[in-house]
Amino acid sequence: MTPRYRTSCLAALMAVAIVSADRPALAETLTGSKAFGGWADDAPGVRRHFELGDMPAPTPGKASSNRAGVEPRSEGMAPKVPAGFKIELVASGIAGPRVIRTAPNGDIFVANSMANEVLLLRPGEGGAKPFERSVFAKGLFKPYGIAFYPPGPDPEWISIANADSVVRYPYRNGDMTANGEPQRIVEHIPSMHHWTRDIAFTPDGKTMYLSVGSGSNVALDMAKAPAGGLGAWAATAPLGATWDPEEKRANLLAFTPEGKDERIVATGLRNCAGMTVDPRAGAPWCVVNERDQLGDDVPFEYATKVADGAFYGWPWYYMGNHEDPRHAGERPDLAGKVTTPDVLLQPHSAPLNIVFYEGPNFPAAYKGDAFVTLHGSWNRGTRTGYKVVRLLFKDGQPTGETEDFVTGFVTSNKAVWGRPVGVAVARDGALIVSEDGSGTIWRISHTGR
Repeated sequence: MTPRYRTSCLAALMAVAIVSADRPALAETLTGSKAFGGWADDAPGVRRHFELGDMPAPTPGKASSNRAGVEPRSEGMAPKVPAGFKIELVASGIAGPRVIRTAPNGDIFVANSMANEVLLLRPGEGGAKPFERSVFAKGLFKPYGIAFYPPGPDPEWISIANADSVVRYPYRNGDMTANGEPQRIVEHIPSMHHWTRDIAFTPDGKTMYLSVGSGSNVALDMAKAPAGGLGAWAATAPLGATWDPEEKRANLLAFTPEGKDERIVATGLRNCAGMTVDPRAGAPWCVVNERDQLGDDVPFEYATKVADGAFYGWPWYYMGNHEDPRHAGERPDLAGKVTTPDVLLQPHSAPLNIVFYEGPNFPAAYKGDAFVTLHGSWNRGTRTGYKVVRLLFKDGQPTGETEDFVTGFVTSNKAVWGRPVGVAVARDGALIVSEDGSGTIWRISHTGR
């Protein structure tokens, strides 16, 4: 690990960059073929709306190789945000900051996954001064999701989702370090391949959700039928449940807050890398990384409210009743039973986290909307992602539109300096974003100008 990535080099910076879009927001939402594009088309305010009919036919086996080299961030370089907002660099030098969660007292918890630790950042007065920091917990295993229990102003526990388990520590507002050894409340979560595990509690505190991604791209190593036969399996397992190395994977799971009474909420979610609960409706939402090697623009990634008992297609189908040609004819019993996701995102853009906005800082039009981080493509001919987008809602329902909110992490056709991962709303209403390319954390607030 190089010195610039070491957690010990974490530095709170006071530099502020007020950055507006390179061009004004478009007067109309991009649709159809115009909505597809790449990083050079991105700018704060640009809106897109994908529909199922925009998706081309699959081309099995086609996969572009277009990995971006990560170059150092130049001093003074900052992402772009809409006019009227400012963006501040508040921390740098972190090994690989991933999920961010805000504690009720305003402390910001960061999953420093590759260092196997969770960091705590405490904002200064007004949120714009240098942050205090500490290592809250260490000795974890690729920690990712973080949640406080019970929900509300006075939690008693902090739960952390490792790649293979869920642990929790006693917690009181203001604790800078964990108290004692972790209590393991969920065990035996398969951890290979997709390892990100997110966690959230329902507002009433009765249910703990845990997302578990697939163990492969499209389950080609899974037997054509489970032991005992497909008919027997389908008669007793949840709709669309997988078996063999994929058993208990590509699912959203639910438990009691203590990790008991495990059940599958929904299946066919290839990799729900980020998950939250809609604070208004109380329903879980996932942002999902879909499969590869079907072409540059197939299939869409997505964000969706997760319905209890629903099947979202993986590995046999995608985007509703589109059958994956690599599994042609294998599950005719599932045809017509696939739930179509709510918001379609550009293929291969790798959504990693989601948060709903209910804070006091942004204009009123933002309340009830959601923000999603897009980590960026590695297998699309024209690079896409590497930004934070806003999901637009109306009367509590998604419109299907997305709006570029934070861009500017890409420097050329071959290189990027940042890859957005975590997103959270600070207690004062600012938006906090992490990126694991250069290991930085940013604060976005509305200036009122």
